Parts: sequence; structure tokens; C-alpha cells
Amino acid sequence: MSDEAITVMIVEDDPVAAKIYEQFAAKLGSFRMIATAATGGQALGLLQVVTPQLILLDVFLPDMNGMDVLRHVRQHGLKTDVILITAANDTDTVSEAIRGGAYGYIIKPILLDKFTATLEQYAQTRVQLGQRQTMEQHEVDRLFRPAAAAGSGGSGGEQTALPKGIDKLTLKLVRDKLRTLDEPNGADEFAAVAGMSHSTVRRYLEYLVSVGEVQVDIVYGTVGRPERKYSRRLP
Repeated sequence: MSDEAITVMIVEDDPVAAKIYEQFAAKLGSFRMIATAATGGQALGLLQVVTPQLILLDVFLPDMNGMDVLRHVRQHGLKTDVILITAANDTDTVSEAIRGGAYGYIIKPILLDKFTATLEQYAQTRVQLGQRQTMEQHEVDRLFRPAAAAGSGGSGGEQTALPKGIDKLTLKLVRDKLRTLDEPNGADEFAAVAGMSHSTVRRYLEYLVSVGEVQVDIVYGTVGRPERKYSRRLP
């Protein structure tokens, strides 16, 4: 699962917003757009011929309420996750989204950091589920309440706010993956092993270098630029 890009459908009547979602999702490296719909009717028609792994769904559509699309996904048993991106902030809609099993809910106007963090967290959730056949209770708790669970699972009693762009759950996943590696790895190698994009891996590894958890060695090859090799700093 981690070797293939996550297929995405965007359901959004604002073409500018839809393009922004597409561009920023593509930059993460682990998402691939396969369809875009400007109305609920178009979305339902596309779902008859394609089954995206993720739908980025607006609620206020020209022809119907986006929650009808979410209900369609659930009623037809589609193996599709939904992240709502909408100006609807009323508790009725939020409650219905929770009951309908939406993975996330982003209120417009969106912050791109929030958008990116939500998609990265979703990608890592898929990686976790794809690598395991069974899970312990604490692992399930992390998936259902990632923000709260991650706060208690950091290294060294980490309680202070993390820098911008560093998510606690993703940080824990990087730490856990580092413990399984016996030799130093470059960012590209680690990205392939962890199922993350190169840019995400590099950002988290450099953060761990800055806090003293990871050491980096500069390896000079016969051609090209020197490569940074990362390894866990042993106690």
C-alpha cells in the first residue's frame, strides 16, 4: 500500500479551490488525483466508474448537499475515505460527518498547513493499517484520537509545542521506523522504507538531528553531491 500513490477525487464547485487542493496534495508525493467533480451529481456519476481511496468533499454544492455524497459512499459500501473541506461549521453538519465516518473536517477558509498536515496524517494512517493485521489497544487509540494519543507517546516526555510542520503522530512513526534500521540511510532510502515522501522524511529527520536524537554523516561518492546519511543516536 505504501508504494502506491493514494487516489483522490475532489468534489468542489470552486475551480480555483479545487486546483489549489490538487497542487498541494501533489506536492506531498503520495497522492494522485484521478477525478474532479463540480457538483454532487457529477461526483455520484464518477463513483459508478472509479473508486478513489480518498474524496476531498465540499458540503455546499450547486445541486445537493455534500453530505448526500458521503451517505452514498457509506450506503454502497465503497472503500473510500472522506475528508470534508467546507465553510459549514454548524454542529449538525459536524455531527453528521462524525456519524458518517468522515476521516477529517477542515473549515474554510483553510490554512494550507492544516490541509497538508491532515493529508500527511491520513497517509500515515493508511501505512499503519496496511502494515499490520492486528493492532494493540494503544495503537487503535492513536488512530482514533491521534492528537491526544501522540501527546503522551513522544520521546523523553516531550510536552512543548513542536515546530511548525512537525506533527506528533508522524514524528512518532519516524522514530519507530528508525529503531528498525541497522544501518545509516539517506532520506530517499528512508522514504522508500517508511512509505513517506522525500520532503516529509527530510524535514522530520533534520528535526531529530536538531534535538540530538539522530546523527548525520556526510558520505562522499565518486560523482555528484555528498549525501547525508541518518542513523539513530544510541544512548
